[in-house]
Amino acid sequence: MKLNIRTVPNASENKIVKEEGRLKAYLNAPAFDDKANKMLIEVLAEHLGVRKTDIAILSGHKSKNKVIEVSE
Repeated sequence: MKLNIRTVPNASENKIVKEEGRLKAYLNAPAFDDKANKMLIEVLAEHLGVRKTDIAILSGHKSKNKVIEVSE
């Protein structure tokens, strides 16, 4: 399954919400040194009930808009 996600780094808390027809991930990690991407995988895995190794960022590693693949 592929997901389009918009990330918001440096948020006050980690949460995933549905806004404007797509998922939006609020992450309390900064957007440098790949910290926000790692936090996104952790938060998304918990939200979807899958392992972190089942989630991969396909595109948008340095962007707020990302395409994520979730293996099942």
